[in-house]
Amino acid sequence: MSKIKNISVIGSGTMGNGIAHVFALSGYEVSLFDISVEALSKAVKTISGNLDRQVGKGIISEEDKKRTLSSIRTYTDLKEAVVNADLFVEAATENKSVKLDIFKKLDEFSPASCILCSNTSSIPIHEIAEVTKRKDKVIGMHFMNPVPVMKLVEIVKAKDTSAEVCTVIKQITESLGKIPVLVNDAPGFISNRILMPMINEAVHALQEGVGGVAEIDEIMKLGMAHPMGPLKLADLIGLDVCVFILNVLYEGFEKKPKYAPCPLLVEMVNAGELGPKSGTGFYDYKVNPKEPVVAKRFI
Repeated sequence: MSKIKNISVIGSGTMGNGIAHVFALSGYEVSLFDISVEALSKAVKTISGNLDRQVGKGIISEEDKKRTLSSIRTYTDLKEAVVNADLFVEAATENKSVKLDIFKKLDEFSPASCILCSNTSSIPIHEIAEVTKRKDKVIGMHFMNPVPVMKLVEIVKAKDTSAEVCTVIKQITESLGKIPVLVNDAPGFISNRILMPMINEAVHALQEGVGGVAEIDEIMKLGMAHPMGPLKLADLIGLDVCVFILNVLYEGFEKKPKYAPCPLLVEMVNAGELGPKSGTGFYDYKVNPKEPVVAKRFI
């Protein structure tokens, strides 16, 4: 693990900037890549704001913040971003063809010793590994949102991932102050294989009129000790992402009906109702994002 110093993060969205944040804060040198200069500027601003919150809570010092930001360099050239990488974490959009294309390029551009990680939340790691010439060095490193706060990292071992790489990634995860949990490769792994059918069933219950949005969420919060109801969580994840993951599960498990996205969920995505990022989902976030109200279509 002592050889791992330079980290490349591919994608500067919500997950990517969070991953860059925790690596840089933990003393690693981070190269953050995105195709857009604007996206990178927004990411650095987000990281700075999140660091300010940590300073305000006494979690880190102002000096820690300055050191963290100075450890992050941004790139719009993929080759430049990974040419010296010891490890990279891909956090691009949850789209299989996009991820496979990225891994082909990263396999070509990065040093032969570099470990190739994906933050995918559903795509089987062995399918990603197949497009590389180093299948033993490909592994899943599935962070949870929001990355600076959530402790779990789901480490996904594909059939060809070496035991040594698993050990290194577990140690690196611990160095970030996170808790690694190792699972074997399968569509959705453990987290989303269990979570997404629950969310999907909550949407079915809503569609069938068994309960309203607030009622379904309140029952799961109070009765099952969940910190957030399944419908609000679906909004936070992004309803489009939920549909994508459910489709991966549906295809990966021989089209078992329980994994098919609920028609209401598909309808909402087609209507552009995706959650906070679009302003509305099961809840309306336009007036007060921190205290959303049930969306008009469900009142």
